[in-house]
Formats: sequence, C-alpha cells, structure tokens
Amino acid sequence: MKKKYLFILLIFLSILVYFFFHLDFFKNETSKTLKLNNSKISKTSPESTYKSNIMNDVTFSSIDLNGNKYIITSEKAESDIENRNILYLTNVKAVIELDNSNKIRVTSNYGKYNSLNYDTIFSKNVIIDYSINQITSDYLDFSFGRNSMIISKNIFFTNSENILKADVIEIDIKTKDTRIYMFEDKKKVNIKNKD
Repeated sequence: MKKKYLFILLIFLSILVYFFFHLDFFKNETSKTLKLNNSKISKTSPESTYKSNIMNDVTFSSIDLNGNKYIITSEKAESDIENRNILYLTNVKAVIELDNSNKIRVTSNYGKYNSLNYDTIFSKNVIIDYSINQITSDYLDFSFGRNSMIISKNIFFTNSENILKADVIEIDIKTKDTRIYMFEDKKKVNIKNKD
C-alpha cells in the first residue's frame, strides 16, 4: 500500500514540476518575443536596418544589346514598397553613351529608375548637355525599350547660335530623329537667334 501511495506522489510531483517548468518556459519565451518585437521597432536594431529601403551614394550601370551604355548615380535611392524594381532617386546624374554618338549628360533633382529595363524619369531642374547643346526642362522620360527621350515642361534649348522654347522635344535615340512641338495647335515653337 505504501508503494502505491509513493508511486502516486511521485507522479503528482512530476506533473507539478512539469507544469511549473512548462509555465516558466512559456513565460520566458513570451518575454523574449516581446523583447524581439520591441527591438524590431527600435531604430538601432539590426533587423530594422536590414529592412530599410533607403540606400545612399548609389551607381547603376548597364549596356544594352546595341552597345549603348548607361550610368546613373544618385545621392539617395529609395525602393518602392510595392515594386522593388522601382527606385526613387534624389540628386541624380546620368551619362548616356549612345553607339556612334556623343555622350549625353543629364542631371536632375529627382528621378524614378526601373532596374529591370533601365527606363528613367528625371524631374525638376533637368539639365541635358549634349555636345554644344543644352536643354533645360522639368521632365525627361528616357527609355531604351522605346528608343526615346521625351523632354517636356518649361523647355529651353540653347546652343552657340539659337535659343528655343517649346513644350515637348521627342528624340529617337536610335535614328536621332527629333520632333519639337507645342501642346496647343495655336501656339508655335519660339526660336531666337543669339546674335
């Protein structure tokens, strides 16, 4: 009979020890989880740094099938949360080396860069330098896929001889064909001689 009570007591103590250990274990795990969750929120935690989508001093370069080279640098790049291939750039500089052509240099305050197809939208204080020509505008849509540069908004085109004002300049980067026009039919492209 004593053995039976001793056996039941041992089982009961084992169950008590198990529960105390088990409850204490879960209490510690909950505490650790809370600490981890707090560290994710903390600005200095490695987890939040890793999840950051802002990069400083970035350079992207590419060469297309036709041998055109494209190098773009930015002081800051932030990836789009919904599409990681889209980067929003700040203080942008680009060099475009087209096959059998002079280098085109572009600067702008902001940019939107697609890392899959290299299409780039330059915006605000856009300056395009090409040989002896300079174009200033507020917007440039550059695409290797479409083979085009579409420049618009407050365009001033200058070279050693002329100053031109227009709404849009479209350049086919393959053929170098250029269209210069105004949005409204009644308005005309304004060209002045520098002399």
